[in-house]
Amino acid sequence: MKLLNFDLRAAGEKRLLQLHEMEVFRNNAYENARIYKERTKAWHDKHILKREFQVGQKVLLYNSRLRLFPGKLRSRWSGPFIVSRVFPYGAIEVTHETKGTFKVNGQRLKPYFEEEFSKEKSSLELQTPK
Repeated sequence: MKLLNFDLRAAGEKRLLQLHEMEVFRNNAYENARIYKERTKAWHDKHILKREFQVGQKVLLYNSRLRLFPGKLRSRWSGPFIVSRVFPYGAIEVTHETKGTFKVNGQRLKPYFEEEFSKEKSSLELQTPK
């Protein structure tokens, strides 16, 4: 062992081999990170829903800031808003009577379906089990 430490040429070669080995490990780590990013992006892109909105359509807006003051039964969707303009790449301009007009990301919107609810009350009597 002491001979190896005193022999500068052998110590230099050993150090070069260690540096080369470390470079191989680093390249493998970069390659694995690149593969992981590609797979994650493919999975994410596969799960994005394509949403297309038309001008005049009613939509609901997701309120992401509601997490600061969570209410168990509070809805995170506000609206309805009316689509006033559709921009390329998913940007949507929406209008509200009181909140005005503003641009939002189309991923934060979902269609609002208006339905008439019947005002009739109905009741169902339950029987006790025998």
